[in-house]
Amino acid sequence: MFDAVWTNLHAATMADERLGIIEDAAIAVKGETIAWIGPRAALPGPGAVTYDAGGAWVLPGLVDCHTHLVFGGDRAAEYEMRLAGATYEELSRAGAGILSTVRATRAASEGALLAAALPRLDGLLAEGVTTVEIKSGYGLDAENEAKQLRVARALGQERRVEIVTSLLAAHAVPPEYAGRRAEYARLVADSIIPAIAAEGLADAVDAFADSIGFTNVETEWVFAAAARAGLPVKLHADQLTDQQGAAFAARHKALSADHLERSNAQGLAEMAQAGTVAVLLPGATFTLRETAHPDVAAMRAAGVRMALSTDMNPGSSPARSLLLMLNMGCALFRLTVNEALLGVTRHAAAALGLHDRGVLAVGKRADMALYRINRPADLVYWMGTNPCEGRVLAGRPA
Repeated sequence: MFDAVWTNLHAATMADERLGIIEDAAIAVKGETIAWIGPRAALPGPGAVTYDAGGAWVLPGLVDCHTHLVFGGDRAAEYEMRLAGATYEELSRAGAGILSTVRATRAASEGALLAAALPRLDGLLAEGVTTVEIKSGYGLDAENEAKQLRVARALGQERRVEIVTSLLAAHAVPPEYAGRRAEYARLVADSIIPAIAAEGLADAVDAFADSIGFTNVETEWVFAAAARAGLPVKLHADQLTDQQGAAFAARHKALSADHLERSNAQGLAEMAQAGTVAVLLPGATFTLRETAHPDVAAMRAAGVRMALSTDMNPGSSPARSLLLMLNMGCALFRLTVNEALLGVTRHAAAALGLHDRGVLAVGKRADMALYRINRPADLVYWMGTNPCEGRVLAGRPA
């Protein structure tokens, strides 16, 4: 006897590039994992509990693999000023930009950050998301980076969701280190990473290597410190300039390289060889009205796995819907329906180094999302709707 069986459903297992569709299917669970999946007529035994999915489509629980979900304040006023024609200099004089979020995050208590983050998280869960990556990067010192990561961990206690954390202390230069970028990068490598690792607050280390971020040499210090701490790495790469970030991420066996708007084909080919996942962030492209787009054709040709994510953050991507990113990924980057759906399931899980989910298959974690749709393409096609009618996390309804 299985612990639970879901029946009367259609499954998009994500087991192959054609989505691994099984119509009129059943899924049986033992403990936290899938014990059997296949046509309903072939179900080999009963479950202690049986759930009738009512003809819903079932996908692996969605994975939002790149978010900055925990932060203080917002930047709506800055957005309004930009739309009214304010220049970068004017915004800086007005105290806008990432450092305004740093000030608000530093000033906020853990309780306040948690209360602000919960509605953002709840919106993702309502769409069928079961795993969320959350970055720090708005503290920019050991105390406040740890504060952000503790709140991220606390979200996983407040809600039934798997939270994965990334330390992004190398996100920007804090005001107290103005004009001393390299010195701050050394602080991140020599002090902040060891301190965060000692508390077990981070699952990975991320960095922003770009013209307004950190150089590859400085990022090398950060990645070396991550290796010493036993943490995998990720990289915000080639968003504003081609800084050879894709190749850099590949050389360091990064789990993912994210953004990639200006990456060259050779770097993308090196990512494919290294197994580094490309995380595409159409919300940022849309918000910034960016004209340079990731070279999806080169990624396809090289065999790079492509993930999609919200990049939820208060500045460049105030996006609170992963389902909307499916549509944007296709409309802006010309992804196919199948590529988009794989990008929020199997490939998104791979971008976090999580090989136990993202696919409905025997032995995988029983994370599922149920949708009242006619076909999987509906999730990509419709904008502004949410057909999710249930989630399953580790074998139990969430």
